[in-house]
This record gives sequence, C-alpha cells and structure tokens, in this order.
Amino acid sequence: MPEPEIPDDVTFSDLDRDARRPLRTLSKDNAERVGRHLVMVGRLLDVDPERAYEHATAAVRRAGRVDVVREAAGIAAYSTGRYAEALRELRTVRRLNGSSEHLAVMADAERGLGRPERAIALAQDPEAEALPAPTRVELAMVVSGARLDMGQPEAAVAALSTDLVRSAGGVLAVRVAQARAAALEAAGRHAEAAAELAPYSERELEEAAGVVEVDEEVLVYDLEDDAAEAEESADREHAADADAHHGTADDVRDDEGRVGDDDGQVGVDEGQVGDEDDEESGDPVSVDDGAVPDGEGVVHGARGLAPEHVAPQDEAPEDVASQGEDTSTTDAPVEDATTDAPVEDATTDAPVEDAASATQGADGEDAR
Repeated sequence: MPEPEIPDDVTFSDLDRDARRPLRTLSKDNAERVGRHLVMVGRLLDVDPERAYEHATAAVRRAGRVDVVREAAGIAAYSTGRYAEALRELRTVRRLNGSSEHLAVMADAERGLGRPERAIALAQDPEAEALPAPTRVELAMVVSGARLDMGQPEAAVAALSTDLVRSAGGVLAVRVAQARAAALEAAGRHAEAAAELAPYSERELEEAAGVVEVDEEVLVYDLEDDAAEAEESADREHAADADAHHGTADDVRDDEGRVGDDDGQVGVDEGQVGDEDDEESGDPVSVDDGAVPDGEGVVHGARGLAPEHVAPQDEAPEDVASQGEDTSTTDAPVEDATTDAPVEDATTDAPVEDAASATQGADGEDAR
C-alpha cells in the first residue's frame, strides 16, 4: 500500500521533543519518515481525520512497536469512528508503556461498539483514580452517556454531580454542562436542563460541541539550546553507522606478517523488528499508529468523546494485536572463500565472522 504524501515543509524537528525520543530505536532514515507522518497526524486530525488515519497507518507499518506511533494510530481510529481498531491500538499502548491515560477514549470506544457496561467497568479501573483531573472528568461524561444508553437517566445525572466534575473550567466546563443538560432532559427535568446551558453563549456551545472551528492556536516553538537537538541527531547517526559496519571483521595476522582484510567485510542488512502481537493475531493493523494532538506533534490526552450512542461495530479482539516493522534479511548466506562452508547470516545483533578469520590457519600453513 503506497504511503500518503508528506509535504516538503514537514520536518522531523516539527515533532514534539518527547515524541522524538522513542523514535531513537529506529534507523535514522526510518525515524525521520515516521516522525514526519506523526506530524501530519497532528496537523490533520481536526480538519481531515481520514487523511490523518492514513498517515498514522503508514507510521505503524514502519514502527509498530513504538508506543507514540500506536497512540497516534488509536486516536486517529477513534476520530474516524473505527472504535474496534481504536481499542486495539490503545490497549497496545497501555501494554507497551503501562499508561492508563487513554481510559476515557477506550471507554467511549466501548460505548461506540454498543457495550456501555464495559465502558462503565473501564471507568472503575483502580488506575483511573491516579489520572489527571481533566481526564477523570472526561471519564465521568463517558459514564453518564453509558448510563443513558442503559436507560438510567438519574444515574447519568449523578455521574456528573461530583465536586470534581462541577469544578471543571474552560471548554471542558461547557461540555460538562451539555452532558448534564442531556441527562436532565432524559430524566424529565427540563427546567434544570435549560438552567445548565443558560450561562453560555450559542457560539460557546457550538464550539464545545465541535460545530464551529476554533481560532487557530498560536504555536510557541521551544528555542532552548540546540545541543540537545544535535545530540539526538548524533545518536541516530551513530546507531545507523553501527548497524552499517556491524559485520566488519578485525584484521588478522599470520606467522610472517599482517594480512589486511580488504574484501572481507560482510554487510548485515538492517532488520526491522516485527511485532509478535500482530503475528499472534494475524490481523492487519489499521490505525484509527491517544488523545488530543499536542500542537503539531504527538498526540497526548483524551480527545472529544462521542456524545451519543453509536451503532455497534464488530467487537474488538480481546487480545491486543500489534503490528511491527517489516523484517528484512539478507538474500543468501555468505560462503567462505576457501572452505565453501556457509557463514551464517546474522539477523540478530551478533557480528558476522570475517571470511579471512576462517582461513587464518590455511594462510599460515601456506606461508610456512
């Protein structure tokens, strides 16, 4: 499948510094390409979710074992209504880095699949108590929606009546008011529902609901010392050089002098590690490569949650499916120049033995 085009003005340095760090495990060229795809996910998620999804999928095909890539994939999937895929990706993120920050998105994806009971169970996860306040408010709104799905309007109102929820501010407070008004209406408390929305203008309500575009935010670039940036680039170059020269053997000496190994370098093709989780499941990864995009970089935190019950989709598999980078191997084993014994090709980190080393004894014999 061809990768979506990336504009020339998109560079790896546009990616958030925290998101670039996990990409150091990749080769330099691959890290650059994956990073640019992630930048495009951040740019397009609000304006063109389908194209953001395509870039996230491309990033996953290249770097399926990197948590920030799977995080972007999960959020892109959620934003396009691919709730089963979103669940799979975000479960993988949770397993890779141990973070529960996307519980609200995962719970709302369960609602989207027509499983409100599972949404409520996720919200009751013990790790939810340690989440930041805004994420817990998001979870409360998901629980309220799930209660409405189950025909429990009073329980839906109660879920949004805690001190934490009522203390929310900014756009989040407007969204809470909208969720409370929906629950109150369902409970037949129409006057209270109208009172919830009264303090806000029509534009504020539309903005919170995603009906109108928010003014483009001002991006503040971090211009701190370039030493850190140079160090990251040097690390990637060093890793690439180490891979390229991994199979070079040391010169050997015979009894009468030093024999230079001019032709004995065996290049080891760089392999990309496959994600065993995808191999176990057999499912192709589709990314919907957690959470609102932070500027134009990696995605962080929970995004706007689905306000209404969404028609069920196919259930997400219980086991997390992961997709890793394609593994490439050398075309054929390298044969020893003297003995015809095949030298084992290396797809692991072990260096390949130089053919000159294998014939050391024979050379010494001839010399004598």
